[in-house]
Amino acid sequence: MNRPNIWSEGREILFEDNHLLVINKPAGLLVQGDATGDEPLSKKAAEYLRFKYKKPGEAFVGVCHRIDRPVSGIVILAKTSKALSRLNEMFRDDKIHKTYWALTGRPPVPESGTLIHWLVKDTVRNVTKAYSEKHSQGLRSELSYELLGMAGNRYLLQVNPVTGRPHQIRTQLATGLGTPIIGDVKYGFIAPLPDVSIALHARRLQLQHPVTKELMTFVAPLPDAPHWDAAREYYK
Repeated sequence: MNRPNIWSEGREILFEDNHLLVINKPAGLLVQGDATGDEPLSKKAAEYLRFKYKKPGEAFVGVCHRIDRPVSGIVILAKTSKALSRLNEMFRDDKIHKTYWALTGRPPVPESGTLIHWLVKDTVRNVTKAYSEKHSQGLRSELSYELLGMAGNRYLLQVNPVTGRPHQIRTQLATGLGTPIIGDVKYGFIAPLPDVSIALHARRLQLQHPVTKELMTFVAPLPDAPHWDAAREYYK
């Protein structure tokens, strides 16, 4: 059996114990399988666990949240049904604190603040529309943001979503601030990036461990992509 080739500890694998597997997902990789039939992160993780622990059968991997295919960064997978059940509840109750970094082509005005919209997902076109007033079919969505500074000729924003809606950060930044994310042509940026990713990265995640109750913080290194190079000076 060949070892899956994307996994290296400290780079893709940020943490592992008996209940959790925390991955720094590369952009372009699905978290969970869809109609494309492309191999998702969940299957790669199961193969990794099967190889590492020489399991004769399929390894358990539970998906409790997702980030979009063109987005990079932290994804938590459950290795046990107990962890999966508790993580699902924590995500549902917004008890997991998430921080994203985003690159935009223009600065946000104001430079920091809170955005609240009602988001309506068009499942046929796979796009989300943001409404500033309450919408009968919309889900209330909230995030806070701040401009960290210039990163080359781009602007680096730190975004903390309070809720976790499909395409939430992408559509709220584009609609609420007029600052679409670099490469995100679906939400108004002028051109794609060469690797067809978008400059949105799930940078930091903090939660109480679902079994041990320990407070845990995970930080994901930025992708090895030229558009992120200037942002590395903001590492703390």
